[in-house]
Amino acid sequence: MKKLLIPTVLMASLITGCSSVPTESDEVALKAKEFNLPSESKAGLYIFRKDTFKGAALKKDVFVDEKCIGETAKGVFFYHEVDGNQEHTVSTESEFSNNDLVITTEPGSLYFVEQYIKMGAFVGGAGLQEVDTEQGKNELTKLKMATKGNCNSTATNSESSKKSRRR
Repeated sequence: MKKLLIPTVLMASLITGCSSVPTESDEVALKAKEFNLPSESKAGLYIFRKDTFKGAALKKDVFVDEKCIGETAKGVFFYHEVDGNQEHTVSTESEFSNNDLVITTEPGSLYFVEQYIKMGAFVGGAGLQEVDTEQGKNELTKLKMATKGNCNSTATNSESSKKSRRR
């Protein structure tokens, strides 16, 4: 009986627990939710995680072109500008596989990337998918804006960052 208790409690905490990350002020978040076009020659990336029950206890780092954007929790988003007319790689850490999404950006455009949680036997991994503008804007209206630059990974160079994301 005791042998089953610990795994059961652990799984229940993963499924039902909630985690949080530092968030921006309401004023900053509302400004980002105006969906203004990015600076000249830039493209805007909105990276978000829905406010869902699945994987609520998990936090996952997100990177753009190997640079830490921040750590996600349920119900948050980031806004990040990148150069237009280039390929950019959005990555997230995952226990199951290396999860990269390559987006070719155009100047003056906005892109919406959803990070979602994939649940396994006792741990959760993360994946990424691009969503259309309407769906992305609709989801973001329900979310808080997370503070950028707070990744859990201790890696400081790009090779270490790649290795930590492939966990």
